[in-house]
This record gives sequence, structure tokens and C-alpha cells, in this order.
Amino acid sequence: MTKSLDPTSSIRLDKWLWAARFYKTRAIAKEMINGGKVHYNGQRTKSSKMAELDAVIKLRQGYDEKEIVIKKLSEQRQKAIFAQTLYQETSDSIAKRETYAEARRLNVLNNPAPDHKPDKKQRRQLIRFKAG
Repeated sequence: MTKSLDPTSSIRLDKWLWAARFYKTRAIAKEMINGGKVHYNGQRTKSSKMAELDAVIKLRQGYDEKEIVIKKLSEQRQKAIFAQTLYQETSDSIAKRETYAEARRLNVLNNPAPDHKPDKKQRRQLIRFKAG
């Protein structure tokens, strides 16, 4: 039995983000909202904000920044397949995430970590170089 809300009702934003499986717990969702990692219709918001249909949410998850549109409201956390029907990610957001992921991948390949730590002489050279 799925508990989808009718389009006229509303639900707390932290509860919707938890139900849509963006965050593992409501406490984490609340922390991200209060920390400014989640924007509701282009503005910072509070966790008690009532989520509405067709609202645009911009949120961060690790390195990724997603922009989504609310399509359905639900107050219960269910299977991931159902959770994906609650929102739709914008095409600009998908393209931007893919571009950033590719850039991160290329940076790792082009800028590998050194094989060993610098010795005392090399550390001094780095300090002089950074100091100018």
C-alpha cells in the first residue's frame, strides 16, 4: 500500500527529501537544509518549509549538485523505484553533473599522486616556492 498524498496537500521538505531517498535519515536532511545545501525555488529555506508540486529544489550530494522538480508528494519512505517517481531531474542538471564527473575523472588520470613523500630538501624547496 503506497501512501501518496493528493496534489492539494503538502509535506515538510525534510520529510519529502527523506522519502525521495536523497538522504538516509530525516535528521541528515534537516542538517543539509539548515546548512544551506538545499535551495527551494532558488532560495535558502528551512526544514519545516512545506514542499509543493512543481517546486524546483537544488541540492548537493557529495561532489554532485542536482536540480530537481517535485512531481509527487509522499510522506513514506519506500522502494527506490517508487522514490524516483517523486521527482524529475532537469536536463541541464544532468548535463552539468556528467561534465563535472568527466572533469574529475580526467583530473585524477592527469594529476596522479606522487610515489613518495618529499624529503627534507624538497620540502624546503616547496616552502620557498610557495612563499614566492
